[in-house]
Amino acid sequence: MARQGKALKSNQTTVGKKWLIVTLAGVIWVSPVLSGSLPVIDKLSPASVAYAATTSVKKLGEEIITSGAVLMKYQYTSSTGAKSLANVVRVDLNNPYVKLDVMAGKGNQFTTRQSTGGMAKEHGAVAAINGDFFITNREGAPMGPQVSNGDLMSSPSALKGMYAFAVTKDGKPILDEFAFSGSITAENGATFPLAGINKTAYNPEGTGSTFSHVNAAYLYTSAWKAIDRPLNSSTTPTEVMVTDGVITDISVMAGLPTAVPEGSYVLRTHGAAAEFVKNNLEVGQKLTADYTLVSKKSGQKLDPSSLQMMIGGHTILVDNGKAASFSRNVNDLGGTRARTAVGYSKDGRYAYMIATERNDGSTGMTLQQLQDFMSKIGVWKGMNLDGGGSTTMVNRPLAEMNTELTFPTEYGTTQRSVVNALGVFSTAPKGNLKGLKVSGSSTLLIGQTGSYELKGYDTYYNPIDAGSIKPTWKSSNGNLAINGQSIKAVKPGTSTLTAVSGSTKATMQVNVLGADDLAALTTAVSSAPLQAGTSVSVPVTAVTRSGQSLEVPSSALKWEFIGFKGSVKDGRLTVTSVNSNTKVGYAIARYDGFSTVVILSAAGESTWENFENVSYPIKFTTNVPAVTGTASIVKGSGSHADSKVLKLTYDMTGGLGQKMYAYAEFNGTTGKTIPAQATSMAIDVEGDSSLNWLRAELKDNNGKTVYVDLAKAIDWTGWKTLNVDLTGYNIAFPAQLKRMYVVNVDEGQDERALTGSVSFDDIRFTMPAVAGNEVLPTGKAVMTIGQKSLVLNGSKVAIDSAPILKNGTTYVPIKHVLDAFGGQATWNQSAQRVGVLRGGMLLELTVGKKEFILNGKRHSAAVAPMVQGGRTLVPLRLVSEQLGLKVKWDKNTKTVTIES
Repeated sequence: MARQGKALKSNQTTVGKKWLIVTLAGVIWVSPVLSGSLPVIDKLSPASVAYAATTSVKKLGEEIITSGAVLMKYQYTSSTGAKSLANVVRVDLNNPYVKLDVMAGKGNQFTTRQSTGGMAKEHGAVAAINGDFFITNREGAPMGPQVSNGDLMSSPSALKGMYAFAVTKDGKPILDEFAFSGSITAENGATFPLAGINKTAYNPEGTGSTFSHVNAAYLYTSAWKAIDRPLNSSTTPTEVMVTDGVITDISVMAGLPTAVPEGSYVLRTHGAAAEFVKNNLEVGQKLTADYTLVSKKSGQKLDPSSLQMMIGGHTILVDNGKAASFSRNVNDLGGTRARTAVGYSKDGRYAYMIATERNDGSTGMTLQQLQDFMSKIGVWKGMNLDGGGSTTMVNRPLAEMNTELTFPTEYGTTQRSVVNALGVFSTAPKGNLKGLKVSGSSTLLIGQTGSYELKGYDTYYNPIDAGSIKPTWKSSNGNLAINGQSIKAVKPGTSTLTAVSGSTKATMQVNVLGADDLAALTTAVSSAPLQAGTSVSVPVTAVTRSGQSLEVPSSALKWEFIGFKGSVKDGRLTVTSVNSNTKVGYAIARYDGFSTVVILSAAGESTWENFENVSYPIKFTTNVPAVTGTASIVKGSGSHADSKVLKLTYDMTGGLGQKMYAYAEFNGTTGKTIPAQATSMAIDVEGDSSLNWLRAELKDNNGKTVYVDLAKAIDWTGWKTLNVDLTGYNIAFPAQLKRMYVVNVDEGQDERALTGSVSFDDIRFTMPAVAGNEVLPTGKAVMTIGQKSLVLNGSKVAIDSAPILKNGTTYVPIKHVLDAFGGQATWNQSAQRVGVLRGGMLLELTVGKKEFILNGKRHSAAVAPMVQGGRTLVPLRLVSEQLGLKVKWDKNTKTVTIES
């Protein structure tokens, strides 16, 4: 089941195995029952409402999706000051031209799973959010009820506190706990209870039953695509095929080897129910199935055919406009996540589809914060839907034909496959042209040509063909150059782009991005061989402060080559010659002054460890005693079958509910030495598709522990080469690689396997400072505030400018540090920018600015460079530590010691 917390990654098929499903952390947790009775989870104490006085909600914008549906964006500020973004689709249930419905997976069937956006595209929804909870390692069916267009596709499970949201065919919203009540009647009048429709196997709570399907009869329709109905049913079934109310086949003590045809259903029976089939049913006889939904609160029956839709969820969140007591156990929730919810207004007019973000621009929300947010925007009654990695919202922008992601998921642009989604559908007829809209990118890079169209929408705000309209384009300033239908960005800033057609016009704001808008500038490769004839592809990608990635046009880049002569053409760097005695070269690309660098080294990439002749101990360790595993050198497999590899196996099933690590530890607590500054690391990894996090732990020359991300998610099987840029980690070399490890985080454990194995081989580092011999000087320099001299390795050296101390920060001209420890400095007078090159580092600082650029990534500092007495002075500690040097301050003698 897609959930925000815990799950057991197992595919048990043993007959008679007992399983328990309870909710923990707002999720469904599937766990084996070893002995004894089943626990019953009742309502907890009321959720805290203390947030209300110290939190705030700010509406950031609103846009129409279709007649009766609008998308609203909010910023929620928590009591701690953390800011998160929330997106709300508000649907007017009184509007005759819009409706809600529930979509299942591919082909509108269970067991097929599909992304929310995929379901919206298949069914023609104009907006959608992910839906109900489901058991991840099962077939793929919702835990709760699902009604689509009056058809009960899934019955509610016998679990306490699981709410469902519905809308009647006359537009009335309902949010309640529901039970299923049904029976089958044979031609001879004999009856037997019907336990549910299209359900995966589970253990009901508080019923005394050991398993959902034991002694029970379940109905499976063509909405269940898989032949297995379901896996893990505990006992051998007897199945009955019924078509148009007549029994057409009976399979005794074996499942029918076919999917359910349209217009038919399969009655799957076990134990006492199978005996009922044996004693009362025959092929050719009639069989009647009757069922209804029953409110657990009032006992009132609810005919599914009276509903427009129904979707299952989890705990109630809001009741009577206030935070409600949780109806399920959420004590193990842990942290903030992306979350999905649904609810309705006090007057019943509006339904709210809510999705909160957790990404680079948003902290996410706790359930309590979600309750507070919902009540603040007008939700009268609401419940939690599946969340975490499943949280997804798509919407169709005005005048567009297709939906798009409303915001990045926890996986970026990747949408997780889920079992169902709640969609918004337009039922309006085709209307007349109401308005025009400029369609195209709202952000451009310098040199980029934008693609823009004039699109139309009708009186119901649905797209309408405007292809015959050929507008004239105008820009409010010189940031955009317009030549007929071609629109090109030429300099940073915001422009109003206007499309004019007769007396009609439409506008949009286009922001041409400059250096200040960027967070990073990256090249496809961070290092290359320094030799004539080298030719490598170096496309450059800009990452904006908001996290958007854009390929930089070649025309927008200015390249500078240090240590060699070369050229860049069509995104390809070619080295024509190397300067005499040069061991390290730099190809610097600048976009509007923002820099990134490719390091070219005569040493190139060298193998650091291939595990063929390991002379130091490697062992398995963990942070949780219940986690077990091994770390050993073994014969490889697949493409590495002729090599020895390091294999790490792990079993984390005993440590659920916390962050768990499985380490392969190098040389005890000492680690293995990386001898010189490394700009990049390459490693071959055999993955297990566990979706766990893969990292390496280093200890640098300053004693600092550095955690290097090898892969945010192990989402592959077989061997794959991982390339890691090390320049942004600020590692002081030489360093020790202490261990490589798999991380299973406590949030979203259902999304990651708890058992598996990964293998490592051929660890390589690119170390520009190593080319036969180290080229960077090492040693110790001592500088004293106010003195125009330094002591380098015991010898006094005159300098032309003394260090100064200002507001607790030591400033020096960077030339003195580079003279002592190697490297070179540049100065750009017009940009007031200092550039520092040393080994594999390009550091650029600007006078008066606390932000600096290190190998293409923007960073923040506590202090900025300054100009004094006609000299540019830089913060000594900042620059030295970024270059991998140790800095110590003695306040008594007012001396600074620098070591490499």
